Amino acid sequence: GLEAPQFWSRAGAGAWSVERFGRRLDLDALADEPVQHVCCHEADAFCRWSGTRLPTELEWEAAARWDPATGRARRYPWGDDAPTAAHANLGQRHDGPAAVGNFPAGASPLGVRGLIGDVWEWTASTFTPHPGYVTFPYAEYSEVFFGDEYRVLRGGSWAADPVAVRGAFRNWDYPIRRQIFCGLRVARDA
Repeated sequence: GLEAPQFWSRAGAGAWSVERFGRRLDLDALADEPVQHVCCHEADAFCRWSGTRLPTELEWEAAARWDPATGRARRYPWGDDAPTAAHANLGQRHDGPAAVGNFPAGASPLGVRGLIGDVWEWTASTFTPHPGYVTFPYAEYSEVFFGDEYRVLRGGSWAADPVAVRGAFRNWDYPIRRQIFCGLRVARDA
């Protein structure tokens, strides 16, 4: 019985708008932005509909950090230098995501763009400890959340502080929660 996706409003014949931080925006004007404000289940449903899937956390991190030329992992997709405005949309420089592909300097060695900034990206992985995990210094920050009820998010959003978005940083949330800062990246088997 839904007439429109949640958070969308009719804005005339065949037109839609969304509200972002108290401002009404024409949905067509946002067509180049990454998808956002979706829960993990919606992201997964889109992937299944489109013949793709959500990447696993390991796949996401390999795309973001692995440098085949050196055989080592980088801190960020572009290297080990801290993020700048040329690399990613971070630190609330804008009031939302930038158009997809706007930061070519932030591409990984594999050519994948937009892995850091714009939207946290849902993965297919549950939030469990990595092998060899040791609690330090704050067990209450992550340990109490380990389990099947949470999904891993990677990459950081446009609102994230640049110090919190290195390629190895893990975020998590309930898969039913629609966060304004969460979106998706699709994967396909080769």
